[in-house]
Amino acid sequence: MKKLTKVLAAIMLMFATMFVAGCEREDDIEPMPISQPPQSDWVDLGLPSGLLWASRNVGANTQEQYGDYYAWGETQPKTEYIWITYRFCLNGDYHHLTKYCRFLTDTVTVLRPEDDAATANWGGGARIPTKAEWKELVAYTTHCEAYRNEVRGILYTGSNGNSIFLPNAGYRRGLQRYEGFKYWSSSLNVEDFDYLTACGFGGGGIWNENRCLGLPVRAVRSAR
Repeated sequence: MKKLTKVLAAIMLMFATMFVAGCEREDDIEPMPISQPPQSDWVDLGLPSGLLWASRNVGANTQEQYGDYYAWGETQPKTEYIWITYRFCLNGDYHHLTKYCRFLTDTVTVLRPEDDAATANWGGGARIPTKAEWKELVAYTTHCEAYRNEVRGILYTGSNGNSIFLPNAGYRRGLQRYEGFKYWSSSLNVEDFDYLTACGFGGGGIWNENRCLGLPVRAVRSAR
């Protein structure tokens, strides 16, 4: 009888322990760390600004992977890229944007850190390059079409011999992915009267894209 009592006591203790573990408070759970790339993932291309470029897209593990897609000013990927799902669009009406509207709701023309997908996901000074920084990349590197593990993209090589590969990841509109070499800059298109577009990079120059579209992101940071 005493042996049975000990067995029952042990079983009750086991269930009590499981219950306490399952009821751990949410604020006691350690947050997931930001996936900041290691130092070796930042490439010095010998640019006049000294800017370092990431060797892979945000959300990618290798240089040829596409990574995640983000609407301009959003920090998480999603399923559908249309105005109704856009963070800064009121009730899906693109005539009523709530941020980055230059003189309509604010005077901000470059993404703030809290709205920058590179900063939000990688931290450590990472950010989306500006329109001017994309232009610097083109002006001070040689570039050509290249393949990495059968993935087509463009290779940018600096004067110091270092290079980065940007895959032709395409872009997302609605529920679909489309072909095209497009990457976000952090710069608003200030020439757009309605401020519906931001400046994207299209291989050799700057394109203006609807802010609700999903484009890949390549990060930069200042040299330390």
